[in-house]
Amino acid sequence: MKTITRPAETKDLPAILEIVNHNILHSTAVYDYEPKSMDDMQVWFTERQQDGFKVIVAEYDDKVAGYAAYGIFKPKKGYQFTVEHSVYVSDNFQGKGIGKILMADLIAIAKTEGIHSMIGVIDADNKSSIEFHKQFGFKETGFLKEAGFKFGRWLDVTFMQLILE
Repeated sequence: MKTITRPAETKDLPAILEIVNHNILHSTAVYDYEPKSMDDMQVWFTERQQDGFKVIVAEYDDKVAGYAAYGIFKPKKGYQFTVEHSVYVSDNFQGKGIGKILMADLIAIAKTEGIHSMIGVIDADNKSSIEFHKQFGFKETGFLKEAGFKFGRWLDVTFMQLILE
């Protein structure tokens, strides 16, 4: 099957919500504790659209297999050319190269939108995500000890950055 990416639409929100909630409940990729509601996802999606930020989905076999997005890094004018990004693939579609397709497309979109810097905020124990980012040229630029707390333990955070030139 061929994977295609496209801009996310409202009809994709249930699939995105399923991916988000799976990560909230079963991983430290998202530091939220409680699952999101469909209303939460609609607000998130609407805010991205209003702010001019992109959300894309990957379709595999006509199903949403993953999504990627970027948004505000920090809400100060001086950070307007820096974004924090996310790339998530459904557990049902792992190992098919979908994350790589999403990341490559998200980087290309960010470049055309005039974004200068992309930031990944990654659980420091998530070595596969750190290596994934390195494949795209991201560099480890920061480390915060015990900055998060989930599943009854303290979590370290690695910051990774890609300069888009």
